Amino acid sequence: MFLYTFLVRCYGVIIRLAALRSAKARQWVEGRKEWGTHLRDQVSTLGPGTRVWVHCASYGEFEQGRPLIEALKNKVPGQKIILSFFSPSGYEAFKRWPGADIICYLPLDTRRNAADFIEILKPDTILFIKYEFWVNFLFRIRELKIPAFLVSAVFKPHHPFFKWYGKIFRNSLLAFNRLFIQDENSGDLLRSIHITNFEVCGDTRFDRVVEIRDHFKPLSFFDEFCKNSTVIIAGSTWPQDEELLVGVFQKFEHQNLKLIIAPHNIDEKHIVRLTQSLRGNNMTYTSYSDKQHNMAANVLIIDTIGLLSKIYYYANVTYIGGGFNSGIHNCLEPSVFLKPVLFYGNGYEKYNEAVDLIRLGAARNVLNSTDLEAGILYFIGDTQNLKKIESRLSHYFEKNSGVTKKILDSVIGH
Repeated sequence: MFLYTFLVRCYGVIIRLAALRSAKARQWVEGRKEWGTHLRDQVSTLGPGTRVWVHCASYGEFEQGRPLIEALKNKVPGQKIILSFFSPSGYEAFKRWPGADIICYLPLDTRRNAADFIEILKPDTILFIKYEFWVNFLFRIRELKIPAFLVSAVFKPHHPFFKWYGKIFRNSLLAFNRLFIQDENSGDLLRSIHITNFEVCGDTRFDRVVEIRDHFKPLSFFDEFCKNSTVIIAGSTWPQDEELLVGVFQKFEHQNLKLIIAPHNIDEKHIVRLTQSLRGNNMTYTSYSDKQHNMAANVLIIDTIGLLSKIYYYANVTYIGGGFNSGIHNCLEPSVFLKPVLFYGNGYEKYNEAVDLIRLGAARNVLNSTDLEAGILYFIGDTQNLKKIESRLSHYFEKNSGVTKKILDSVIGH
């Protein structure tokens, strides 16, 4: 335990050093300054009502937990929702989300911080979404016997729980009254370490993307920009994704094809780099935030947040970024609109939905520009095949939605 806490403190030092140069690290540090004082002030205004603390690592985990949070609010309107994030990517995107009563950063995982944070909040129920196993927090939750649940979790053999050095991580799982997991493979792994208080429920993200699809309303700007064109939408891209896309897109430049790029990071440095690449390759582009748009441009840059999950509706084929970095982003957002998906890299096996989509013939992983070009041609060139893919995807989402209700009933009945 001492070694774990020492490593956590070292991580904190590294982030503070990184903050001297990195804007994201600086947000991480600044957001945690005087966290105890700020949290006490916020809690003092909560008023009566049971308190549910929901912790998400970042943006993706929030989207995973959001259907359950909203369902809890609807079921018990007087409940107070405290939403915490570890990463600035999640906090900055949702710090003004009206569905929570308090939105804050989770402090560094030390014994003192864990004790103070929980003492200030005094939560009646705790939900951790998918990943995030902060050992000091979980041990404190277990000591206080606060009902806690892990939602939409996936366990893989490389996780520390299943390693020789993973005893404290295995013990931390005992903090949870119930683990709601996505698949049977995760269940087999948990049984191997004698954890049996789990339920295979699936992934709440299915409910979230289905909700977005069902509430979709046409967006006049995209109606006009995409009109009479074949459209590739590249979501959550990183620089290497964009380099690959730009190189391949040039080969289609005169075939009535348009490319919409929604970068994972929309800071000025990233956008400038992308526009310089487009100009250097003589490609016409316009940005969503431009006051005057060039609707004849071949490329549209989405330099704002909150649009991506909706605009996949306009795609003929999609590309999901992240494969060059820590891992591919959300493939369910485009596929719920029955759109085929391309993504880079061999690491997709870590993501159940990516494996499923490849099995259904609705996705391809690409390893180079030749693969990407072939994938685009494959998905836009065969109408009959696309109809089969749409049918399979429709059945896939029908089969896998409804997870939130299963978890809600269990959490409320604990």
